[in-house]
Amino acid sequence: MSIPPRFPITPEQIDRVVAVFYAAVRRHESLGPIFAGHVTDWPEHEDKIARFWRNAILSERAYDGNPMLVHRRAGDVRPEHFPVWLALFDETLRRTLPSESAAAWSALAHRIGQSLSFGVSLAEGPPRLR
Repeated sequence: MSIPPRFPITPEQIDRVVAVFYAAVRRHESLGPIFAGHVTDWPEHEDKIARFWRNAILSERAYDGNPMLVHRRAGDVRPEHFPVWLALFDETLRRTLPSESAAAWSALAHRIGQSLSFGVSLAEGPPRLR
């Protein structure tokens, strides 16, 4: 018995969103340099992230990774980057998908982004009092 997708979307649509999003990331004034410092093979990175989303949305089991660990170890990823990332992702979803799928994927991305942002903030240690 297969698990139904969280919302109507195809693997090809996921691949398209990922490609459009990372093209925008590479051009972005603040996100572009951060990603450029960590991604050496864009097609490989996009494939891995598409597998992540196909796992999260379609319950495919082709993704093997730990996004929290990757973001925490990056060293230059900060909680304040996530709202920027999510705004760019939302724009990509709105331009690329039907509204129902875009809204559903956006809600999922925001939950994941909130979790990653919180995890990154913990990696930075306790707040410094002045």
